[in-house]
Amino acid sequence: MSRLRILFLIDSVSEYGGAERFTVGLATHLPRDRFEVWICSTRIGEPTTVAALNRAGVMHISCGRRAKWDVHRLRTLVALLRRQRFDVVHSHKFGSNVWGTIFARACHVPVVIAHEHNWSYSGNPLRIWIDRLVIARLADRFIAVSQANRERMLTIERIPADKIVVLPTAYIPHAVTTDTDIRSELGLAREVRVITTAAVLRAEKALEVLIEAHAQVARRISQTHLVICGEGPCLGDLEQRVAELGTGELVHFLGRRDDVGSILRASDVCALSSDWEGMPLFVFECMAAGAALVATNVGGVPEVVEDGSTGLLVPPRDPAALADALVSLLTDPAYRHQLASAAARRIDEFTIESVAARFASLYEELMQEARHMGLAPAVAVGP
Repeated sequence: MSRLRILFLIDSVSEYGGAERFTVGLATHLPRDRFEVWICSTRIGEPTTVAALNRAGVMHISCGRRAKWDVHRLRTLVALLRRQRFDVVHSHKFGSNVWGTIFARACHVPVVIAHEHNWSYSGNPLRIWIDRLVIARLADRFIAVSQANRERMLTIERIPADKIVVLPTAYIPHAVTTDTDIRSELGLAREVRVITTAAVLRAEKALEVLIEAHAQVARRISQTHLVICGEGPCLGDLEQRVAELGTGELVHFLGRRDDVGSILRASDVCALSSDWEGMPLFVFECMAAGAALVATNVGGVPEVVEDGSTGLLVPPRDPAALADALVSLLTDPAYRHQLASAAARRIDEFTIESVAARFASLYEELMQEARHMGLAPAVAVGP
């Protein structure tokens, strides 16, 4: 039996950003005896990630877009679809979902899948309209990463239930594994308490709430430091808020790090302060690192974090509640160890290998449907 030819479409391939990391992880973990995998990034790919894809036998093509309206460069995608005759196109994130569904249908790809990783499902009527009347109409299936996102697709976007499939994201280990001693790196004493988060510094991550919560914690537990791993457009505003609160000596912006797992393992408590989430990879990283987590009760987070059992959940936009939860763990080592250990026992449910197996089954099921409907040639048998 010939292998199915899969094309992933995403804006960029990178080891940074949840959707990007998941797409690369999925592409490199599909069984090679069943799938031939390609990735097309509409923008320039990160060189180290492209090299990793090549080593894994995944072909990468870049359209080379540099700006939002640099649409003419998508002709590379159209030419690729016409030339390679893929069995499945699986697009990721809103922009790629638009282009992927339109061009894949125009080029008669048998199976078309759109994948929404994370958005608020509010405040943008045009996007809701496009999701329902363009993407969902043209795609065979629309992937939601959590039951919470599925409910928003149904109730807010009014996407037909039979179009939606819920499949989680997965734990993607970082390529670099180290034994980072974050206290030594920052010149901190061993007894200093450390709260850590890792995220792209975007507005929806609500890191200003975590910064305010940390200031409250620091007034109650002296010498509690906050470590923020990541880069992004909100960095300047966050640094300004730290200055306003007078906690500059206690807050450390580390920028982009490839050793996040080690930093989490060395931390006392981890925190997620987002306004909304799909199914954040950061939660899985905390689980795998054996790090106790306080997170906002948003999106798919409560489907992974059981409040009081595998972590603590707090309302979004509530610095006082976040501070109280952090203090409760910082002052009770036995409790945070209990939560972290219980969370670590669940990580096997979310390994990239197990999640990739579920996607592989979906691709084959949808391809069989396409063949049954005469949208794809029958499977060749024999030499």
